[in-house]
Amino acid sequence: MFRILFHEPRIAGNTGAAIRLAAVTGTELHLVEPLGFDLSEAKLKRAGLDYHDLAVMTVHPDLDTALAALAPCRVFAFTAKGDELYTDIAYEPGDVLMFGAEPTGLPAEVLDDSRVTARVRLPMLPGLRSMNLANTASVAVFEAWRQQGFALPG
Repeated sequence: MFRILFHEPRIAGNTGAAIRLAAVTGTELHLVEPLGFDLSEAKLKRAGLDYHDLAVMTVHPDLDTALAALAPCRVFAFTAKGDELYTDIAYEPGDVLMFGAEPTGLPAEVLDDSRVTARVRLPMLPGLRSMNLANTASVAVFEAWRQQGFALPG
């Protein structure tokens, strides 16, 4: 299925919601350190409810290690400055949907990394900075999964 990658997430509640998203969609969740919270935080557990044991989650010490573990793959970097709309991408199983930290997003060195296949954006009203991280990941995952006919993982 698809892989969600959070680059240096800062808010436990968003990562908890992503754990739940991963569990209910059959996606993998990959977190790149440093994290802005402890994985045992109550907010993380509350947002993920009882889905922690049902989700596949891996924590990587850095982006290079994460992308090496996920290779070969296409990496779509979600950013408010993206060149392509998320609906214009033809997603394939195994694709990595990468998102940046709250509130800064992906840093320039990540967006410019040669392993990034495309910079992707969700449409928003002008003058607004960004959407919530977990909400953005949900929209992206469901579009990718929809394109696969909501096929079950496996």
